[in-house]
Amino acid sequence: PLTHYVLRIPHPAMDYLSKLENQSIYILREAYNKFDHLAMLWSIGKDSTVLLWLARKAFFGHVPFPLVHIDTTYKIASMIDYRDRLCREWNLELVVGKNDKVLKEGRDYPRGKATRVECCGTLKKDALKQVLDEHHFTGVIVGVRRDEEPTRAKERYFSPRDKNMEWNVADQPPELWDQFKTDFDKGTHIRIHPLLHWTELNVWEYIERENIPVIPLYFANEKGERYRSLGCAPCTFPIKSTARTVREIIEELRHTKTSERSGRAQDKESEDAFEKLRRDGYM
Repeated sequence: PLTHYVLRIPHPAMDYLSKLENQSIYILREAYNKFDHLAMLWSIGKDSTVLLWLARKAFFGHVPFPLVHIDTTYKIASMIDYRDRLCREWNLELVVGKNDKVLKEGRDYPRGKATRVECCGTLKKDALKQVLDEHHFTGVIVGVRRDEEPTRAKERYFSPRDKNMEWNVADQPPELWDQFKTDFDKGTHIRIHPLLHWTELNVWEYIERENIPVIPLYFANEKGERYRSLGCAPCTFPIKSTARTVREIIEELRHTKTSERSGRAQDKESEDAFEKLRRDGYM
């Protein structure tokens, strides 16, 4: 019998955003083909919303796996309103994870009983682990990018974790010429990163091209402030900006010297705070 091979050769006239899009859709479809019990992590931010848009494109308007949102109960209220509206409009299946035990006991940063990093660990990482165990998800699609933070630059498109979600940075499979390792030992938890090759600027250029709805917190308000990266309200701070449209954000990013996560306070608690969180299974 004849065997058909499909070569993914970009058209020479294809623009760079379409090449990025094609690669991400390829990763999404490959993950769906190779792994059972997938879910997609949705933080409600720009990256995971672009990832959601790509998933809808990859599967012709339908997202064939649940979205997981980890609710710390400290998100900015408008983020939850935006989440619920998109779920209704796009007919999305949403699983909300929450570490009720820690919240009930008050062992978090806003109530003074944990550091910011410890709070991220219990309210995000541990809550995610609870969701994965309860729903038996063996793979999670996540919208991280290499340029966002140095630890994430060490990632792979298909990144194995152990049964406790812990990440061995030194034991990651090579990925050369679009050859990806997708056969892992039983019990391996897989993180899939379709946006790994994108930059922050690419994300906003794609949002502009596709007219993707994003939360208004990203745009400058009457105080001349906007959020560049979104997290929990007690640990996320706006930057000074006059960018009130997607086009103005794009122009601002072309000239800025400030890091994307400069408004995320937990990154500053210690030099290796974020890497420790990610090694333990954080997003």
